[in-house]
Amino acid sequence: MFDRHLHPRIQEWLTAAGADSGFATRLMTNAVAIRQLYLELYGNHPRSTQGFETLMRVVIQAATKRPAVLLEKDAQKNKEAHWYLSNNIAGMSLYVDRFCGNLKNLSGKMDYFQDLGVNFLHLMPIFQSPPNESDGGYAVSDFRQVDERFGSLEDLKKVIASMQESGMYLMLDIVLNHTSYHHEWAKKAKQGDPKYQDYFYFYDDRRLPDQFDQTMPEIFPESAPGSFSYVEECQKWVMTVFHRYQWDLNYTNPDVLCDMLDNVFFYANLGVDILRIDAPAFIWKQLGTTCQNLPQAHSLLRLIRLCVESATPGMALLGEAIVAPKEIMKYFGTDAFLARECDVAYNATQMAIQWDTLATGDVRLMLASQHDLMQKPYGATWITYTRCHDDIGLGYEDAAIEAAGFTPYDHRKFIKDFYSGGIDYSPAKGALFSVNPKTQDARISGTLASLCGLEKALESGVPAELDLAIRRILLMQAMSCFIGGIPMLFYGDEVGYTNDYSYLNDPGKSYDNRWMHRPLIDWKKNKKAEKKGTIEHQIYAGTQKLLQLRKSLPVVSDLKNLYWLNTHHHFHVAGFVRYQGDQKLICLFNFSPQTVYLYGGLFHEQGIHFPLHDHWRNKQVGLEEESAFLKVEGYGFFLLSPL
Repeated sequence: MFDRHLHPRIQEWLTAAGADSGFATRLMTNAVAIRQLYLELYGNHPRSTQGFETLMRVVIQAATKRPAVLLEKDAQKNKEAHWYLSNNIAGMSLYVDRFCGNLKNLSGKMDYFQDLGVNFLHLMPIFQSPPNESDGGYAVSDFRQVDERFGSLEDLKKVIASMQESGMYLMLDIVLNHTSYHHEWAKKAKQGDPKYQDYFYFYDDRRLPDQFDQTMPEIFPESAPGSFSYVEECQKWVMTVFHRYQWDLNYTNPDVLCDMLDNVFFYANLGVDILRIDAPAFIWKQLGTTCQNLPQAHSLLRLIRLCVESATPGMALLGEAIVAPKEIMKYFGTDAFLARECDVAYNATQMAIQWDTLATGDVRLMLASQHDLMQKPYGATWITYTRCHDDIGLGYEDAAIEAAGFTPYDHRKFIKDFYSGGIDYSPAKGALFSVNPKTQDARISGTLASLCGLEKALESGVPAELDLAIRRILLMQAMSCFIGGIPMLFYGDEVGYTNDYSYLNDPGKSYDNRWMHRPLIDWKKNKKAEKKGTIEHQIYAGTQKLLQLRKSLPVVSDLKNLYWLNTHHHFHVAGFVRYQGDQKLICLFNFSPQTVYLYGGLFHEQGIHFPLHDHWRNKQVGLEEESAFLKVEGYGFFLLSPL
């Protein structure tokens, strides 16, 4: 829709900047929606008009500075239409220093990734953050300087160039919600500069902070209670939702939006393919609310998305919103912005429910949770994973727990005990993280291997227990690979790293037991993956095979093409079908140690007829002749296609 006031003005700016026609068309197309969203947020701000002009100049500058190699990549991605939905993408998330020391060394690990089948890297925060007050890199003191622990910005550019030559994709983080209190803006605010105090939420006394605290939940009640910290230098209170050294940015100030959008474009023009927006649920604050998942947060994300779509269209956005399924869907966009907010989100609910199902051996909660998860719109996708750098939350819906026949409080207590040493027969070895003494809410820490029983099995030395642990690991990875979305391995899981307890000796980490599942890689151990018969080889080869199979099956592309099988009273087995045209992939997963026999009729009634080809075992599978049942071994899975 043409706007006789807006479009001529934008055309003047585009002409003055010498913008190319492709960008000009995109910006003109999105201009009305960009202004509409901007006015929703800042229409009543005294600097509204000035702020909008600044916003447009930031967008135009980013487009005109985009390197030629990235313009070419943009064009290639545009031909693919939603390139991130492809079955050919498989990722790994890693801490550069703990994986290989620094960025220079990372350039030499490309062969390792390609051998494994990984072509998409998520580098955990690498930009400048203070030692011992970094929150794992999420307390950023400079958004444009690589922390010297990892190398330099030039080293990062060389890694990106090496990845581009290898056809790999890159994801980096941007922390929109807050900065370190060592950031330049925070330093100026401490010195009393009113301009930069307005970049944060500063208060002269506790009156308003106390009102905020009445409705804002504590994020880290053990280590960082409350949501405000006193700043001695200027004798004021500042909002610190996460830790006292992380100051929340004030997005009611349009200057903050423009400056942070400029940082977004800095990453885009480095060559980032997916920008992971950390904690987007928190970016807008309003008195009398939880200050989470507010409508204005979605307006901000949509505004950023339209600006990125206009200037740097090859970069997708991931919203790291770890919230209930009904809330996570809103981050993909709603109504006129359906599938036009965040392109990617973490399927944290599915991840947590897989761990729940592994503990209970009962798939009913998993099935009860799928209705909401299935509402993801076409054109958006998940990151699917069994582990990440963070803890495992238990925030899935009470209604789903009740629908599965459990009592929510008792059920969560069982899961916490199962993974943290409270149940003798459990094979898992983990720990509770961030226990709330008031509610007893808690999350779970531990590596994939330790939570699947490998650590205890190694201690016992019982071969049967080792076999079961490896089967659990591959079962969990298999479901994450084929359920839909981009599978994201967490470094070390591909060779079965168990909990690393060395964090207890580091004062900068000892208070945070999540470091037990952030291992320091021993490349001698990883080298064992080349030797057949080792535990490392069994896990590596199995993971490698899953990724190879995924890439060989276009039906696994995330085209909103999944439905769940009704396995009737077989509560141990979850099954779903991926489909594309006449192609089908039937995926079955047994979450119990018991062998289960599935009646062939339940497949026939859904148009699936045996024999079928099992991709995992590379052989034909039929029903047992005498009983017409399909045998699924304990912690076993099938990946089946019609012959």
